[in-house]
Amino acid sequence: MPPKTNPSPNAEKFNETERIKKILSILKETYPNAKPALFFRNPLELLIATILSARCTDEQVNLVTAKLFQKYHTAADYAAAPIEELENAIHSLGFYKTKAKNIKNACQILASQYNGEVPPQMEKLVNLPGVGRKTANVVLGNAFGINEGIVVDTHVSRVSFRLGLTKEKQPEKIEKDLMRCIPKESWTEFSNLIIWHGRKRCKARNPDCPHCELNELCPKIGVKN
Repeated sequence: MPPKTNPSPNAEKFNETERIKKILSILKETYPNAKPALFFRNPLELLIATILSARCTDEQVNLVTAKLFQKYHTAADYAAAPIEELENAIHSLGFYKTKAKNIKNACQILASQYNGEVPPQMEKLVNLPGVGRKTANVVLGNAFGINEGIVVDTHVSRVSFRLGLTKEKQPEKIEKDLMRCIPKESWTEFSNLIIWHGRKRCKARNPDCPHCELNELCPKIGVKN
């Protein structure tokens, strides 16, 4: 369960439900166009980009996919491509050999079992090579508008902990805490908002608490004064 928080004095007048509602409201006003920074035009492209994003920045991935998506358009294209060709196309990214293998194998499954379409079901997505729950949540929420869960990356982990929404360290446990306190209809939106806030304001090092839009609602757990 989320830990008891010790918020700023001005936030004590809000109960937890009201505090979370205000957090969401402020973040939506601050980041009105919050969405994944990865470039994509369809579910397949988002799936590929998210697989590539492991241990890479979105900027690095976008540089690669700008050319990749011009050459490969369907799951069958990736499935038929020689593995060396895929490796060469993404070699500037970390773990490119594993990622190329996963993309090729995942697309072979999409082409043979799902008519080349990305299935909008969690249980089917996580069975694809290279796809875990976080990647599946990204695709379901942002390509299909399905709130199956909450994306937990390093930003969501850090900011949620500082906000007192979870005391857990493991992504699966963090997600369960967040799913209990964040309204289901806001799960995808919450993920995108928190990720942007983590990048722009609540950074891992030197978070800008004095200028933070959530300053009065945040207990600043783990933040050194």
